[in-house]
Amino acid sequence: MRPFLQQTIGDRALRPRSGRARSSTVNDGVLWITGGGSGMGAATARAAASSGWTVVVSGRRRHGLDSVVAEIREAGGSASAMVVDVRDPEAVRRAAAEIEETHGRLDGLVLAAGLNAPARRWDDQSMAGFRDIVDTNLTAVVTVVDAALPALRSSAGVVVVISSFAGWSFQPAAGVAYSASKTALASVVRTLNDQEAAHGVRACHLCPGDVATDFLDQRPTVPDAEARAAMLTPADIGHAVRFVLDAPSHVRVDELVISPVYRR
Repeated sequence: MRPFLQQTIGDRALRPRSGRARSSTVNDGVLWITGGGSGMGAATARAAASSGWTVVVSGRRRHGLDSVVAEIREAGGSASAMVVDVRDPEAVRRAAAEIEETHGRLDGLVLAAGLNAPARRWDDQSMAGFRDIVDTNLTAVVTVVDAALPALRSSAGVVVVISSFAGWSFQPAAGVAYSASKTALASVVRTLNDQEAAHGVRACHLCPGDVATDFLDQRPTVPDAEARAAMLTPADIGHAVRFVLDAPSHVRVDELVISPVYRR
């Protein structure tokens, strides 16, 4: 039996109003993942590579990136790593140019870099901390999309912004800067879909609930092992992102909310 998407959609070649033709099973594209050295970004890299994507992972820490690349290659996939601080616009522009120069194309972009801080309330946050979180969660996302967009227009590419449950529904404990930045990502995705659909570009605002990653260590009260056991896993998010990435080029998943069955 063929996979569900192939059964349902068929094997038509689909061509948007601009850009190259792409098949309904897009498993040979080039994918850039920011925050790809750990957590949901690393899980997405593994899932996408298993589906045939050539993966470029970027982040600030070389060791984590190299570990992900080695794991993917050992499993027979194609991957490379780039050390990039997404808060540095010039570094982002260089990275986008290097990917296109090396691979000749860019078909997908996943934005998984994120930041929060224990001091996140009005009564304990700092303005420096606020700016750092917003710069990472919002401004850097726009910076990367802007740098990648010319290539994505050419390929009728797909963008997945890994946001948060707090970007979909108000969560009091998420913090001022985190809530504001993640909520704003919904509008970033909507404007991208509204303005770039003519080029075949599709974007998804992906909003996961609690995921058991090291990101939880940034909470004022760090969840214990029992709490983490009830949460989503990074692999859950990786599989969900792969579903969006592998959708036919006439299909757009505007927003995807994923939560654990039991929320504490």
